Amino acid sequence: MSIRAQEHQTLEDGKTEGLVGDDGVLIELKILEKSCRRIRSKIGMESSLDTVWSVLTDYEKLSDFIPSLVVSELVEKEGNRVRLFQVGQQNLALGLKFNAKAVLDCFEKELEILPNGRRREIDFKMVQGDFQLFQGKWSIEQLDTGIQGEGLDLRFKDFRTTLAYTVDVKPKMWLPVRLVEGRLCSEIKTNLLSIRDAAHKVIESVIHDL
Repeated sequence: MSIRAQEHQTLEDGKTEGLVGDDGVLIELKILEKSCRRIRSKIGMESSLDTVWSVLTDYEKLSDFIPSLVVSELVEKEGNRVRLFQVGQQNLALGLKFNAKAVLDCFEKELEILPNGRRREIDFKMVQGDFQLFQGKWSIEQLDTGIQGEGLDLRFKDFRTTLAYTVDVKPKMWLPVRLVEGRLCSEIKTNLLSIRDAAHKVIESVIHDL
């Protein structure tokens, strides 16, 4: 079975039914138009919102532990706006490699207090790069202990914190979207697992230093 078939089941209307894999990662793919896709993903973890936020916003160290991210440079930071230069590498079919460069504007939102927990998000948008469209958001949500009821995603009910990543992507015209969508889903999954592991190592380091 292919990576795409394992991660999501394509429906007739072009949408997909998200499935949580054995590794705990949810991947959903939606066709927005002929060559544009929306990928939604989520992972549960035991780390706190603050720990995950600190890992995610240590921008220049992201390439140290995210395999597909070759370069991550902080170009400018002013208030809650951050400009990044990133280079990602994707392995395509027939041994081909696709290096994608992007200048991203990121907007770090303030902490939201929810009725049942806390949430903090980062919106991002490509302002220059190798895609026609590349924009979305990171969302970290931490629930209060023992929360139950309406609005709770039961697929992640056993986890203290969830990290969600949503991106709308449209490749340049010379690169067919079907060639990259499966790889994007696979690498987003790897990225979420890498961030979860990095956040866990932060906790382990703190415990070790006590």
